[in-house]
Amino acid sequence: MALALSPPRLPKPKSIQPSHYYESFLEKKGPRDRDYKKFWAGLQGLTLYFYNSNRDSQYVEKLDLGVFVKLRDEAPWGSSQDPGTHFCLVLRNQEIKFKVESLESREMWKGFIMTVVELRVPFNLTLLPGHLYMMTEALAKEEARRALEMPSCFLQVSRLEAQLLLERYPECGNLLLRPSGDGSGGVSVTTRQALNGTPVVRHYKVKCEGPKYVIDVEQPFSCASLDAVVNYFVSHTNKALVPFLLDEDYEKVIGPALPKQLPPASITPVSSHNKLPPLPNQDENYVIPIGDDPAANYVNGDVPSPSRPVVQKPRKLAKFQAKPPKTPVMPKPEPKGLNSVLARKLAVSSAQVFSPTTGLADVTAELEEKLQRRRALEHAAARTGDQQANLQA
Repeated sequence: MALALSPPRLPKPKSIQPSHYYESFLEKKGPRDRDYKKFWAGLQGLTLYFYNSNRDSQYVEKLDLGVFVKLRDEAPWGSSQDPGTHFCLVLRNQEIKFKVESLESREMWKGFIMTVVELRVPFNLTLLPGHLYMMTEALAKEEARRALEMPSCFLQVSRLEAQLLLERYPECGNLLLRPSGDGSGGVSVTTRQALNGTPVVRHYKVKCEGPKYVIDVEQPFSCASLDAVVNYFVSHTNKALVPFLLDEDYEKVIGPALPKQLPPASITPVSSHNKLPPLPNQDENYVIPIGDDPAANYVNGDVPSPSRPVVQKPRKLAKFQAKPPKTPVMPKPEPKGLNSVLARKLAVSSAQVFSPTTGLADVTAELEEKLQRRRALEHAAARTGDQQANLQA
């Protein structure tokens, strides 16, 4: 009896190994781990992936280097000497300790991590020329990758929403990228720093000129990608500016807090006679990056925090020269209630610009100053007319 032929067995598909800038075995100890655990680790972009073995294609853990703070060498616990096999990765929210097989492996990991984080090859490590060449190739790949993607601190928000985000979530960072408000298709950078105890918000324009991004400052600086723009602000402020990263979805976090439309009262036109000077175009109010020096001189004015009311100073009155009339004119008595009526009209027309507590007081003070000046001018004119009449007599 002939045996039934079994279908041929197909070979199992081999798992595709991910492409990493650098990979090797690495022992990791997190803040909640009691001991080190060995992984096959690979660095790709700004992410460090961990696998159970070098045959696996699916990672089991990963670390985001976008919140990188620093790297430091460490000696094993209970030892005063550094054998060259331990180092610590300090992130914004945690510290992770690593153990490698040799000093060369430690320097390689430190070098590749610094290359992708700072976008430059570190030359202060114990590395061979071949190692530096490998890091140069990884740097070129990382720059090409970042040129095609948006930084994690880029959000589709308006100017006001960006200010409110930086104010309400300071623990998430103080530098944010957003679309430009002038409709040119460029981007803008919003930062928030505390100088002399006062929060200061600044905005910077970034123009798109072909494949380059040009930061519009006193000396324009050209960048190959938006990520390089972020790196420019971080490096030129000695890491005082930190890219903004939200752990939760943006709409879920600030959706109820930010209205989509402003209240109608804020766009109600006021009368032309009592209209206050218009606010300057906020999209043109950009300043030059500075460090943490509180005594630095700013080229442009600072943008106050949205939590504080903006109070306009009263306008300066123009000075008029009184011309002596031909006939003496006696000062007419002011009708009763004029001060209160005019003050009430100005308060109503200016309610959209001033805050309820401070705007009315400023308008009333301005009105009183106008009345006093007019009375003084009429009184001076009357005295001049009397003197001329006496001379003619």
